[in-house]
Amino acid sequence: MAEPEPIAAAEAGTSEAGTSERPVAVVDIGSNSVRLIVYEAARRGAVPLFNEKVLCGLGRQVARKGRLGEKSVARALAALKRFRAIAGRLDSLPLHVVATAAAREAANGAAFIARAEEICGAPIRVLSGGEEAALAATGVIAGIPDADGLAGDLGGGSLELIDIADGDLKESATLPLGGLRLIEASGGDIKEARQIVDQALDRLHWLAAGAGRAFYLVGGTWRAFAKVHMAWRDYPLRVLHQYAMAPSEVAVLAHNITELPLEFFSGAGLISKARQETLPFGALVLERLVRRLEPTVVVVSAFGVREGLHYELLPAAERARDPLLAACEDLARLRARSPAHARELVHWTDQIFAGAGPDESEEERRLRHAACLISDVGWRMHPEYRGVQSVNLIEKSGFAGITHPGRAYLSLAVYYRHEGLGARAMEKRLKGLAGERLLKRARILGAAIRTAHMISIGQPGMIERAKLEYAGDRLLMRLDRRAADFDGERLRRRFRVLARELGREGQVVIEGAGG
Repeated sequence: MAEPEPIAAAEAGTSEAGTSERPVAVVDIGSNSVRLIVYEAARRGAVPLFNEKVLCGLGRQVARKGRLGEKSVARALAALKRFRAIAGRLDSLPLHVVATAAAREAANGAAFIARAEEICGAPIRVLSGGEEAALAATGVIAGIPDADGLAGDLGGGSLELIDIADGDLKESATLPLGGLRLIEASGGDIKEARQIVDQALDRLHWLAAGAGRAFYLVGGTWRAFAKVHMAWRDYPLRVLHQYAMAPSEVAVLAHNITELPLEFFSGAGLISKARQETLPFGALVLERLVRRLEPTVVVVSAFGVREGLHYELLPAAERARDPLLAACEDLARLRARSPAHARELVHWTDQIFAGAGPDESEEERRLRHAACLISDVGWRMHPEYRGVQSVNLIEKSGFAGITHPGRAYLSLAVYYRHEGLGARAMEKRLKGLAGERLLKRARILGAAIRTAHMISIGQPGMIERAKLEYAGDRLLMRLDRRAADFDGERLRRRFRVLARELGREGQVVIEGAGG
């Protein structure tokens, strides 16, 4: 088979830093969908260059006939042929391919895999149930490093459950409760499906370990459920990763979904037509699990098997990096005037939260550092829209390792940095997500960065000439003599705003000039 001509490096999204890292192509042959994701590189904060799925329904006939259907196989093989061509064009061959429940359980699964390997030009890793659970959990950890609880990956053919604690993978199980499998096994009858689900879950006594912890949702059907939940709540942010839901609301909504006719979802336009068939059965599995687990919160993970495989491919040093800070470093490198200055802001604002400054948790410190890194990514935009457009970029970016309140904090901090603390347009929408404490810290940081730019002019090597310290009820800025000419009315006005947010009086002191 002729290899497609690779795309030029500049077109393939090579960074301004000139990295020679090649894109990484991952293919997941699932029981419902076959998907290709091409990541920009084997890096912690890498984002997809290309993402495509084809709903082939490979697992549709496995429960009833024990075989993959001919039409499903033909569609999957056609998708794989296209995916290899795309990967070649993006210079991301060889493909890294995994296959899940349908391929491993069907009588003709081995024959299908042999044909698929010939098309892909690469070996295909057919995951056991335990391996699939572990890879899904690895994906959860890649996207939510502090994950602690049970994770469930609902596919078309199976449900994988696994316990995650302190980055370790503990008990796991694979159950034949995937959406397509459940439809086939129950004849499409919700009441019959409920009995099948309960009987399967009855055998897992270790599910009691989920009580009082988080439950993480992986899989397209459960992401569709979360979209319905967002619409039900009129939620202001359409980002699924780390979307948190109250278990009581999940149980009620899931039960209601199982009682609604499929035509309701078609008319409402909430989810894709391809997901409408499996949604009630996925909701049923979720409802029965939540009632048994009694978790404190139900959290969506947009990261699963594919992201887990990409994470496994990373060098150890990359895996150890913080995914949020890595992504913010990359964004600063691509869009800020000076990534070096962004890093200087991290250390300069440390002074505000030291000594007599406001208390700050480790997570709040991490978020502040992230906000500093991306505080100048909107500088190329029209001055009248820098604040709003920065919010649009930040709140919708594919960041991992950040909650929705944290995402709101980043957005608000950079918004205030551009618009000033008197701006209210974005605050009205995001303050409910951020909460009062993070809102206050976003205001402090926004005021601090506005002050810093009056000295640094967005360039590195200047801000270190302005030292901050607390002196009783005053906040002092000590400018060394090399920075004296940067003193002025605008600098002092912005510094007074910062000091006021900290409950202090601001005073600028020129070192060696007698105060």
